[in-house]
Amino acid sequence: MATQPMTKKDFIEKIFDYENEKEWKYNGELPAIIDFYADWCGPCRSVAPALEELSNEYDGKLNIFKIDTEAEQELSEVFGIQSIPTFLFIPMRGAPMMQKGALPKKVFKDVIEERLLWDVVEEK
Repeated sequence: MATQPMTKKDFIEKIFDYENEKEWKYNGELPAIIDFYADWCGPCRSVAPALEELSNEYDGKLNIFKIDTEAEQELSEVFGIQSIPTFLFIPMRGAPMMQKGALPKKVFKDVIEERLLWDVVEEK
């Protein structure tokens, strides 16, 4: 599955209803990565092919969403996004983790395997 664009409405339904909840409670059924990006951002464009590859490689195990920071300014403000790309890594259990900057594909794979999928494997 390709990376999926996400709006504020999608975020509230699929990730976290920050308007009504005080404590983090992930609503998703799979671990996720959210890419906060902008079309004009060179580093964002350089990371996009790796995210597409990972989205296909981990299809059914992980969701990768993209939030356009220019179109979804409220979400950017809620998460304090000040530089892009910024990535929100969301495991099934525990707190999400943020990372700024264009990361190499290997780093994404390491985080996916060690931080996002580890608890999914443990449950089986």
